Amino acid sequence: MELRVTRWKRYGRDRLYANLSDGTAAGWADVMTGDITVLRAEYHDDVITVLTQHLQKLTEPVSPDSAPGVAERPTLPPLTPADDLAVNPPGASLRDLLDESGPGLLGRMIARVLRRPTEWDSWRKGLEGERRVGAELNRLGRHGWRVLHSILPLANKVDIDHLLIGPGGVFSINTKHHHKRAVWVGDDSVKVDHGKPAPYARKSRAEANRVVRVLERYCDFSVPVEPVLVFVGVSELKVVATQLSVRVYEERQVAALAPLSGVLTADQVYSVARHRQAWARA
Repeated sequence: MELRVTRWKRYGRDRLYANLSDGTAAGWADVMTGDITVLRAEYHDDVITVLTQHLQKLTEPVSPDSAPGVAERPTLPPLTPADDLAVNPPGASLRDLLDESGPGLLGRMIARVLRRPTEWDSWRKGLEGERRVGAELNRLGRHGWRVLHSILPLANKVDIDHLLIGPGGVFSINTKHHHKRAVWVGDDSVKVDHGKPAPYARKSRAEANRVVRVLERYCDFSVPVEPVLVFVGVSELKVVATQLSVRVYEERQVAALAPLSGVLTADQVYSVARHRQAWARA
């Protein structure tokens, strides 16, 4: 078992922590006295060995300002109802956009009579897609997963459709609604009805990288984030990619994520991700 050791000095205490890969502390040592406390009995021998080695190598004190990872890490203010993204329903940002900028009744009637497609039609289709995928993701709660929808504000008026957080990791989910259309997915491009390549995969990876930066700013351990593309209402989904770094599903297939486990303990990650201020400060 490989344990990561970090030093923490604060409030008059000086400790070495032995952490599991998900950031959970398995034990700690008091640098001043040399006493070792084992927090996880199943890792007793590993904790004793690694902390003893680090205590023996320790020759210089570390100032509070230079303690790795803890003293320098920013903190979030207490969570308020206004900052809690957990209350967002699927498609909340698109719903707000339609309410603020969408056409009135007369405009909708004229567009319908003239059979003229509008930008608002695309927004409504996107809203329906996010709601359908959101409903599928919410069902994973009984398997220990937590879901956030319509995460914003982000730069350039971009939001994250869904964020799935659980024992199998963090998944940044991008929803695409292409009703009764055929979708082809290659290694780095997506085509709808054999049209021009769309940069869905590249944008999904960029979105996942942004999520990593936000979460690791406040978590004292690495947070793996996988990008996911979910297609809604398609007549056919053909994935021919061999090296694609993005998961691709139809809406009913997201249940395949439910049994994944062993990646992280999700509580701290979720508490950061649901806080609007974490994203606003990124």
